Amino acid sequence: MAEHTPDRRLVLIGGGGHALVVAEAAQNLGWQIAGFYDDDPASTLASRTGLPRLGGLREAAGEVRIVIAVGGLELRRTVIDALREQRLIAATVCAPGSHVAPSASIAGGVFIGPGAIVHSHASIAAHGIINSGAIVEHECMLAENVHIAPGAALGGRVTVGADTLIGLGSRTLPGIRIGHGCTIGSGAVVIRDVPDGATVVGVPAREKLKAQISKLK
Repeated sequence: MAEHTPDRRLVLIGGGGHALVVAEAAQNLGWQIAGFYDDDPASTLASRTGLPRLGGLREAAGEVRIVIAVGGLELRRTVIDALREQRLIAATVCAPGSHVAPSASIAGGVFIGPGAIVHSHASIAAHGIINSGAIVEHECMLAENVHIAPGAALGGRVTVGADTLIGLGSRTLPGIRIGHGCTIGSGAVVIRDVPDGATVVGVPAREKLKAQISKLK
């Protein structure tokens, strides 16, 4: 009887800068990138790597494993919801140089970047990004579609709601609860719980009012 060989074909959903990182990490792990879906025919992934564009973001087919390689959380959410009905199999990509504790729980579709650390009994729900050099300490619980940006660190037992961005180089103290749809600003130090939908910035982090955010746009 012939030995069964696992299918190592992978399709990326997205073709921008984040896709470059995901593709290279996946290839270093032995995945064969069959192509990618992106709405832009001249996307970065095509011009930099020559990988074939297979169609638009919502045209993905289910014959191989996929990973969402779009960086922006709002667009990721749109893609997640659009693809959910197709029952596609989501792959997890843990880049070489990352560390995931054996007791940690990592769901399908998660990308863990080079130098990132996910410690004991942490839980990362589907389609999360633990980006380069980020630290998720023991017993943290991250809901679906959370992005921990490069260099950010979560202390032990932090919980993060779905569709939340934890910004570059930020720090969150142990035991903090961060809600759904939040943005933690780059370099912020979070010392108290953050309600759903809030944007917090600064040291210590304070909530920005919607009127203040509008002025910055």
